[in-house]
Amino acid sequence: MSDSQLPLAAAVRETLEAVPRERLPITYQEVADALGLQPPRTIARVTQALETSMREDAARGHPFIAALVVSRRAPHMPARGFFELAVELERLPADAALHAQAWRDEYQRALACRA
Repeated sequence: MSDSQLPLAAAVRETLEAVPRERLPITYQEVADALGLQPPRTIARVTQALETSMREDAARGHPFIAALVVSRRAPHMPARGFFELAVELERLPADAALHAQAWRDEYQRALACRA
């Protein structure tokens, strides 16, 4: 991970902690817009920052704040990378059929633990 990814991960976390509960979940594009990110690779940078936050949260035993970010496309859940990393970090089951419910559970834990 590049040094520039760390400050972006912190900014993403601050942004997600500041979003009013009634506006959650928030899309990847809304996070990028809130941070004033400009192309190229806007969503990719948000995704990388979210993955950094997931590793931090896993190391601390905290819910994934990244669970609050979803795709604007149906079914309005996190992107595939979220699930892949969550499985790798042993937070979600390997069985993809269980991912939707596991994400909903993680989303609720993240909401409950927001600063």
